[in-house]
Amino acid sequence: MMRRVFALLIVVLFAVVFWRIVGGYQELQALRPLAEHYVVQGPIELGAPNIVTGILITYRGFDTLGEVAVLFMVAASVGLLLKEDSTTAESADQDRPRREAGEIVRTGTQVLLPMILTFGAYVIVNGHLSAGGGFQGGAIVASGVMLMLLARPGATLNVALLSVVESFAGVIYVFIGILGLVLAGGFLDARFLPRGQFGAFFSAGAIPLISALLGVKVGAELSVILDRFRS
Repeated sequence: MMRRVFALLIVVLFAVVFWRIVGGYQELQALRPLAEHYVVQGPIELGAPNIVTGILITYRGFDTLGEVAVLFMVAASVGLLLKEDSTTAESADQDRPRREAGEIVRTGTQVLLPMILTFGAYVIVNGHLSAGGGFQGGAIVASGVMLMLLARPGATLNVALLSVVESFAGVIYVFIGILGLVLAGGFLDARFLPRGQFGAFFSAGAIPLISALLGVKVGAELSVILDRFRS
């Protein structure tokens, strides 16, 4: 009885806290000075219509580098924890054959996989113009890889090649960041390349290149994680 009363008391307390938060919420009618500065001056300084991508890649480049490093550590940790001994894995595969995917999954993969990969590439390369960017596009590409693994349970990813591609993209990413530090205003400052015409595909300095590197890196890392969980 006491446990029920205590649980009810906790629920009531959470309800009161939630009600105070919701009741005190007021929608802002105007941007705060800092937000207004980025919204107004960001496209002018960076030449990127998508100010979110501009902020993530340029203004807070060190934070983005940290996020990429965290994702790399997650992929490395998952690969280490789920790594199996080769002899054990072979014997397990022999004792437990993989179940083949159904016809619907195989047919759907043949139709959807090219569209998913194309859409992922589109989101990556157009991140400076519209909603999207390297992180979002890389996740979309990884979802296509997941669909392929579901349709082909016996297929294997070249994890070694993906690791090399991911590492190479990371090295170039840091190198571009250093170029921004030397030739422009700070680390990952994309203005060391010409900004071009506002709204054009080739514009916004080095932001499209950085976004493409992020997309390759995120897509490769998430694909490795999916492969490790699959095995």
